[in-house]
Amino acid sequence: MELSVIIVNYNVRYFLEQALQSVQRAAAALPAGEVEVFVVDNNSVDNSVAMVREKFPEVKLIENQQNTGFSTANNQAIRQAAGRYVLLLNPDTVVREDTFVKCIQFMDAHPDAGALGVRMIDGSGKFLPESKRGFPAPFVAFCKTFGLSRLFPKSKLFNRYHLGFLDEHETNEVDVLAGAFMFIRKAVLDEIGLLDEAFFMYGEDIDLSYRIVQAGYKNYYFPETTIIHYKGESTKKGSLNYVRTFYNAMLIFARKHFSGRQARLFIAMIYAAVYFRAALALVSGFFRRWSFFLADAALISGGLVLLKNFWANYYYHDPNYYPDSFLYINVPVYTLFWLGAVFFNGGYDEPFNLRRLIRGLLTGTVLLLAVYGLLPLELRPSRAILLMGAIWAVAATTALRTFLHFARSGNFRVGRTRPSNLIIVGSEKESERVRQLLALAQVPKNYIGTVAPGKDYDPAKSLAGIERLNEVVNIFKVDEVIFCAADISSDSIMQWMTRLGPSVHYKIVPKESLSIIGSHSKDSAGELYTIEISYRIASPVSRRNKRMLDLLLLPLVPFFFLFAKRKGALLRNSLQILTGKKSWVGYATGNPAQSANRFPSIKPGLLSPADALTLPVKDEHTLRHLDFLYAKDYDVWQDLEIVWKGWRKL
Repeated sequence: MELSVIIVNYNVRYFLEQALQSVQRAAAALPAGEVEVFVVDNNSVDNSVAMVREKFPEVKLIENQQNTGFSTANNQAIRQAAGRYVLLLNPDTVVREDTFVKCIQFMDAHPDAGALGVRMIDGSGKFLPESKRGFPAPFVAFCKTFGLSRLFPKSKLFNRYHLGFLDEHETNEVDVLAGAFMFIRKAVLDEIGLLDEAFFMYGEDIDLSYRIVQAGYKNYYFPETTIIHYKGESTKKGSLNYVRTFYNAMLIFARKHFSGRQARLFIAMIYAAVYFRAALALVSGFFRRWSFFLADAALISGGLVLLKNFWANYYYHDPNYYPDSFLYINVPVYTLFWLGAVFFNGGYDEPFNLRRLIRGLLTGTVLLLAVYGLLPLELRPSRAILLMGAIWAVAATTALRTFLHFARSGNFRVGRTRPSNLIIVGSEKESERVRQLLALAQVPKNYIGTVAPGKDYDPAKSLAGIERLNEVVNIFKVDEVIFCAADISSDSIMQWMTRLGPSVHYKIVPKESLSIIGSHSKDSAGELYTIEISYRIASPVSRRNKRMLDLLLLPLVPFFFLFAKRKGALLRNSLQILTGKKSWVGYATGNPAQSANRFPSIKPGLLSPADALTLPVKDEHTLRHLDFLYAKDYDVWQDLEIVWKGWRKL
């Protein structure tokens, strides 16, 4: 057997389906029976296993009952592999039809090659620099950590990490291959050993590449074929978890392969990088998450101060009319009420959603007016300031978003995203199927038309043939192109992605699939259009409001306690609600783990949707349907209704 393809999967079912279809097409270029495919599933909960069994019965499936990590999972399949070559392939990739043939031909022609990697592009067609890398020696790590490699991308001195001085279109010997695509000679693995299972995630590709070179073989960067790799490592680089996991892998590598002064220097560099990157992640994460909140707070607070000065002079004719306490009590309290209400209305989850912003500010104003009369006299300086402050808050925050939106997009349609101009490249049959999928998924798009997959086309049904795709994109100002993989080769798709450039968004619909997949860059997670149900309870706003309601209902525990049948259990459960381990309302069926496999995960509840019914329900199917409706159409008022009707059951 020529080739064993190994894919480790963890909760990326739709990308896996597309990857396996591309593997099937690439395998068809080799004689029948010369390619075997393994999928090692690390305990996914997204029905990946069922999808593989149903659509790819020829795949050798290994089901793990826990997430064993990347190295361990690959090793499970490598031990069973019968091919002369082993390909470690990420599930979020698409290979070209010629990829396997060309890689085998190159390896056969270069007996000194232990492994090779190929040219990788992201979901927008841009070259991924991690396609070729150098060993992370101390100075290389220093340049990468502190940004010198980014400042001097073509420098042989400062950018040895991504070998930026090597042409992306030329075959070269390199140090490190990317774990997303490692084409390895099986005899070399038998000689040097399998992946080091001390690396749970990250670093195993560096370690394996290093051991291949140490054994006297060469690693090659081979750009004669290209693959799409949707989600690069940078999707996670902003998180503290990534910093910890990646640099811990580097520590393992340093301690394993270096000694003496070199090891100490490398480890010191890694620790410096950990603290530097962690601080950077904290600061950037804070400002990315709270930038609108801080800007709004500054605008509203500054406006209140100006209004106070204006009203004191204009109405009271006394610049010192308001006490100093107004600045350090009233201004912060008013601001926090308004912005807190915006926060809980989801105004910072979608900062350009003016409806949520204004609704939050109005809610905050109503709450402030309700509380105003309860405040001590010295903290009630003027209702006029409060009302003028509310008007200023709405005007200032709306103006800020309008200005920022105009700076980004050149128009004033804040919160009203223009539907993307969309074309579909494929046959009449597949294009119609894609249109139906988009309609079922309720994706708002401005459908322009279809481009036929060949030169011949019917002008009554298609805009043009595929050779004129660039003209169609330019004439109709197309924002998004969907390629039908059943009609167009992966090779052609990648060529067009590169030719049209990153200004257009690209997606691919696999043959007979119910999902449309793509990603605009390596810095964004993969995008997915699917007809599967969208659950409102999974949204950040719903989860936050559900948690807030849990806390707000806790003061009612003494009342519930008077009528509770199991008073001790109520007290223990109330403590768990306070600590976030339980909720007042949860699913009606099964334990939380079983329910989470069907619906978005939530905390176990003291009550369930069934407790709001007059008659008791025990039928499993009915209970499951109640949970489905609860998760799909969740609203905080549902929880209030369930608690109101079911509190006697506590």
